[in-house]
Amino acid sequence: MTEWTTIQNVVFPQDLDPDVLPLYADPDDWSTIADTTVRVSSESHIDDMLSRTSARVKPGRRVSYGTYFNAFPASYWQHWTNVQTVRLTLKTSGAGTVLVFRSNAQGISQRVEARTLSGASSIVIDLPVTSFGDGGWYWFDIVANGGEVVLEQGGWSIQAPPVQDGKVSLGITTYNKPEYCVATLAALAASPGLLAEIDRIFVVDQGTRLVSDQPGFAALAETLGAQLQVIRQPNLGGSGGFARSMAETLDRPESAFVLLLDDDVTVEPESILRSLHFGRHSRRPTIVGGHMFDLFDRPVMHAFAEIVDLEPFMWQPRVGEDVPHDFRTSNLRQTRWLHARMDADYTGCWFCLIPPEFIRTVGLPLPAFIKWDDAEFCLRAREHGFPTVSLPGAALWHMSWLDKDDTIDWQAYFHARNRIVAALLHSPHKRGGKLLRDSRRLDLKQLLGMQYYPTTLRHQALRDVLSGPHHMHATIHTQLGDLIRQATDFREKQILRTDEELPHANRGKQHYPAPAGSRPAMGPRGLPLVLFTARMVFRHVFTRPSPANVERPQVELAKRDATWFRVPGFDSALVSTADGSGKNWYTRDPRAFRHLLREGIRLNRELGRRWDTLARQYRDALPELTSVEEWRKTFER
Repeated sequence: MTEWTTIQNVVFPQDLDPDVLPLYADPDDWSTIADTTVRVSSESHIDDMLSRTSARVKPGRRVSYGTYFNAFPASYWQHWTNVQTVRLTLKTSGAGTVLVFRSNAQGISQRVEARTLSGASSIVIDLPVTSFGDGGWYWFDIVANGGEVVLEQGGWSIQAPPVQDGKVSLGITTYNKPEYCVATLAALAASPGLLAEIDRIFVVDQGTRLVSDQPGFAALAETLGAQLQVIRQPNLGGSGGFARSMAETLDRPESAFVLLLDDDVTVEPESILRSLHFGRHSRRPTIVGGHMFDLFDRPVMHAFAEIVDLEPFMWQPRVGEDVPHDFRTSNLRQTRWLHARMDADYTGCWFCLIPPEFIRTVGLPLPAFIKWDDAEFCLRAREHGFPTVSLPGAALWHMSWLDKDDTIDWQAYFHARNRIVAALLHSPHKRGGKLLRDSRRLDLKQLLGMQYYPTTLRHQALRDVLSGPHHMHATIHTQLGDLIRQATDFREKQILRTDEELPHANRGKQHYPAPAGSRPAMGPRGLPLVLFTARMVFRHVFTRPSPANVERPQVELAKRDATWFRVPGFDSALVSTADGSGKNWYTRDPRAFRHLLREGIRLNRELGRRWDTLARQYRDALPELTSVEEWRKTFER
């Protein structure tokens, strides 16, 4: 008979960070799902976490482990895997009670088991995984009686045989972030249970600040030994780094999976084990993705289950989820939408487990450099019958897109080009559905915001798409340098950082009242939007900015206040960068506005006219673009 295998350990914060405690343990003065009152604990402290796997419940208190990292996402295991029973095993000391709960897709909880604790106790509870079709979790609470109860160890186990056995290789792509990579390697080295499941750790170093030169690396390399392999190659972006790890894994018969990780992350090592077990027990080969929490605001989740809306061909959260979500103010048991099973179209390459047979069947990622390579890869896999699952309880911490200006810097080129290429490959709609209309709207929005650099790059992206598919491999080595060099032609891209550089705005810094809650301010909609757009276009085309507002900025704006419906009303504006390190000076230029508006209309019209021909060209070229052979030529150039 197959032995019981632990697929999910009960764990606690590895760095004793009190901010992330709500992701691991909930004190008893939190509300339950049925109670809408939200209170933050004054009774549960990080010093109750005794080790990575043990915790204390103080006398007379109750702690729930119905949390993101310690509850069991039963609906996902029922729907995607061969698991029908899960076993909860707990080792405790002290007198108290264990209460086991389940939820349904609506987030309604039900107690299913209770066990008394006395002295040193070993609790084993078998639970069916057969009635969670649309959603639901299992979890447990511990109640301490007269004295404290210590949870020594806990885990969720299964007895089902794996559908696909074998180890996992990790692929970490980095560009000049060696300190993050060393921290990740240290976390892996400190997790012996995980290391036993890892075949190779590929660190694809594409930078000039080398991981191998980072303090602490030498000791980690000695500890990891042959499991660690550092690969140097030119900067080919995320797609080139991940493609390299995937290609290397194909040469490792011991590796049944490759798991891709970004460099600028903090990883929960338990997440890697959970994803590996989920992949092993999936009834058919499956891409397993993790969720993304904010690296700088760690209890906040930014990505759960993402989809591609095929009509405008744009990524977005699945309908029904509410992200960003802060677990400090609403825990798992309170948050109803987290209990519904959310099926994803794709997962980000920052945490993505892939069976090599996918790669042999559908190829490597597009030579996209960055952006859309992960979404396109998952859409391609789905067309071959391979699903993507975004697995709760598997996550890492990553810089959120709220801290980036990536739609208005050099990345604007890749956002535009790769979205269009992915649509040419996969859109079922005539001429890409609403994509080209959305492209024209984005041109207009950026032009009204005096963002002439990203608009110029978007137009270059359209011209490259129109040139045909083979430009992607041909330019991947040089494209980034060209885009960055172009920034020197635009005053808006010269970041001003010091008091000597920063001019005083004629009207000073403008402040706008923050909207209620955490939602961004909303602009005009419907007919008011049409009238606003017409008035602003007339202003930017036919009127000249005041010379005083060209010589110095008219206003200074905080990043959150520099919205698309405020900036167009000024002649110039000094706007903070997303990371707060400096300011950009945007100035209205009617000549540039007219030229770029005409060019955008022309390019989008030509793209629409040639859509069907281009779609055939890109689809015919896809097997070559994504082949291991073609990628190896690019690696070696």
